[in-house]
Amino acid sequence: MTVTQACITKKPQGLGFFEKYLTVWVLLCIAAGILLGRVAPGLAHALDGLSVDVGGAPVISVPIAICLFFMMYPIMVKIDFGEVVRAGKSVKPVGLTLFINWVIKPFTMYAIALFFLGTVFVGFIGTDAVDLVRLPLGVDLEPGQTYGVGTVVLRDGVRMLEVPLWRSYLAGCILLGIAPCTAMVLVWGHLSGGNPGHTLVMVAINSLTMLLLYGPLGGFLLGVGRIPVPWQALLLSIAVYVALPLVAGYLSRRLIFRFLGRQWFEEKFLHLLSPITIVALLATLVLLFSFKGEVITQNPLTILWIAIPLFLQTVLIFGLGYFLARRLRLPYEDAAPSALIGASNHFEVAIATATLLFGLSSGASLATVVGVLIEVPVMLALVRVCTRTRGWFPSHPAAPVAAPKEA
Repeated sequence: MTVTQACITKKPQGLGFFEKYLTVWVLLCIAAGILLGRVAPGLAHALDGLSVDVGGAPVISVPIAICLFFMMYPIMVKIDFGEVVRAGKSVKPVGLTLFINWVIKPFTMYAIALFFLGTVFVGFIGTDAVDLVRLPLGVDLEPGQTYGVGTVVLRDGVRMLEVPLWRSYLAGCILLGIAPCTAMVLVWGHLSGGNPGHTLVMVAINSLTMLLLYGPLGGFLLGVGRIPVPWQALLLSIAVYVALPLVAGYLSRRLIFRFLGRQWFEEKFLHLLSPITIVALLATLVLLFSFKGEVITQNPLTILWIAIPLFLQTVLIFGLGYFLARRLRLPYEDAAPSALIGASNHFEVAIATATLLFGLSSGASLATVVGVLIEVPVMLALVRVCTRTRGWFPSHPAAPVAAPKEA
């Protein structure tokens, strides 16, 4: 058995029914979600309200967390942790991902969002349109005084900062740009046929790097000095979205190997799991768009103005990562997740930070929500790009040694 087979434990068998028509299912689920949010807003609001909040921001949506568990578990249970250790020693893919996520991505997001929201679309958003946001932490100013591009005003007895609306949207885009994905990227890597060991290593490294760089980098780009790191939201989301399915997958894998054997695991158990990730992913789409169906239908153009720079940023970062991976001659199994990690965002942390800094009803919070809405369909399209260009890259070389048995 080759090293690659040891990691994935199941040979590729081509696209299944769900994968083959995935674009159709995605479009139908988006439409179904928006329709559900319009015809049954009470149900959508009730489901959306089932959440764990941190600082007034809904960090963990219980329905989404359940769906994400079923998305992640089939991926986690396939991972050979010996391959995870080997992946951590691969300098090129790890270095490429860190370079894209922290040296390139935050600044391209700032530039693209500033150009489109502050120049191209500012007339549609409204040159005189304003947004009321919270005063920056530690700032104590009286009404009429200015802070940056904003003016302190009194609303319902509370001092707020009045800023141009497009700048509030820009702030939300910036918060998305400095929050690389730490959970859903495991799904994108799995669907693209990437190396799960490398993807898991990068999830861990991204999580640690965010704790160090998120605050100072975000504060610099937002112009507020240093923003508070929502470490509670970050740790909670990692625990629920990554650690829980990881532990469940690891333990069940070992137990099945011990009592039922590797052959039963590969020929029976994995066959039962194969459609679960896709079904859970489609259910997530229905939920996400039902939660925001009312917002989408009431503010379609606003959603569009914000979505365009976010979409262009995602495609640009993916293309750059994919191009550099090819120049570095990375095998496809490392190239695909390296590019997809940079393209996707940790929107739970971005939403929590926007709510903490600017308020739940701010334009910044709306921008982070738009990031949630476009994340799944855009990333699925990029996964399709990866699978269709697999031949551009070499594959992992086969190792002549047999894979070690697991207890």
